[in-house]
Amino acid sequence: MGWRWGGVGIVGLCAAAAVMAVPLRAAAPEAPVRFQEHLLRAGYGYAYGVAAADLDRDGDLDLTSGDTTYGLLFWFENDGRGRFTEHGIQRDEPGWFERHAIGDLDGDGHPDIAIVKNLHGDLVWFRNSGRPREGGWKRHVITQGGLPGAYDVALADLDGDGDLDVAASSWTRGKQFAWFENPGPVGHALEWRKHVIEADLMETRTIAVADFNRDGRPDLLGTASGASLTVWYENRGVRADPQWRKHVIDGGSAAPIHGHPADMDRDGDADVVLALGMRGDLSPSANHQVGWYENRDRGRNWRFHFVGSLPGAFEAIATDLDADRDLDVVATDWGNDGRVVWFERTGDGWKQHPIKVGWARANQVIAADLDGDGRPDLAATAERGANELRWWKNESK
Repeated sequence: MGWRWGGVGIVGLCAAAAVMAVPLRAAAPEAPVRFQEHLLRAGYGYAYGVAAADLDRDGDLDLTSGDTTYGLLFWFENDGRGRFTEHGIQRDEPGWFERHAIGDLDGDGHPDIAIVKNLHGDLVWFRNSGRPREGGWKRHVITQGGLPGAYDVALADLDGDGDLDVAASSWTRGKQFAWFENPGPVGHALEWRKHVIEADLMETRTIAVADFNRDGRPDLLGTASGASLTVWYENRGVRADPQWRKHVIDGGSAAPIHGHPADMDRDGDADVVLALGMRGDLSPSANHQVGWYENRDRGRNWRFHFVGSLPGAFEAIATDLDADRDLDVVATDWGNDGRVVWFERTGDGWKQHPIKVGWARANQVIAADLDGDGRPDLAATAERGANELRWWKNESK
């Protein structure tokens, strides 16, 4: 059977979500993109985690988000034009819901949600019955306490058996990367078998999926901020128990935080865009930056390209915001005066434009076409100090 790739992405309450539209220029008048800002939800106890997927199969992208403090998981139903209605999936669950990924974990054609519980070291998933607006989300355990500090999560068929497995990182408490083997439909009431990929790595953060060596199998990208390490793990394709070969992308980068695979140079392979810095104790703020690593030989050699300085740099993603057929970069600043910015790719380098300023502890950001106009929009969360979920309509021509 072929390898399945998953994770779309990458939200009690059944009330209409408050939406505030604020026209906002990306930068000076000459900036090539205008954004219209929408406040989707405020008043979180602690906001971290956002994903996009068509949860109700009506042809548009909905959003999901969790509230760490109050143990809430929401989905926001999209009417197809970027107007959202808030629904509850779970409430009052202790253990810190945070980052999550969406994919069909049980093979029934409906996108499910896999989410970490950082404080308790749990991974759980919520089965989408196909009628999400009527409730019907059933909670299942992937592991209960088996991944201390569970932090980030990604989905892919890692063992080639036709279903989606779960890969995860474990922050400072677990200091490891691991994957959890999907037991298939008959085993969904059971915990999933855990496989450790690598242990004893300080502050593991990013886990993401890409085929770095173009052999048709899903490999994994990882960052370990405390170890100043960015790596990818080659999936050797041993059925039912992949054997992983570690490749170092950068072993001396100062505090790699969150990044994602993207073909930045359009040569057909997966490069990596990355935010580095976040906190002063990890790296001096003067060194905080956004950059990308060029995959030069099917993952064997990498070259770093500087994109721009960004104090508090937390997450970077790549998307073509200005419709010029190359990838721009969007990044968040986790500082007290946090920001969401985008870097326009120009003929001679990169130009930074603000999207949202004075937004404390901006963390996760995603790109998705939320209003169906064919242009990538943005959604992001900001934690303590702001505690909001916002999205930005891309109004480029």
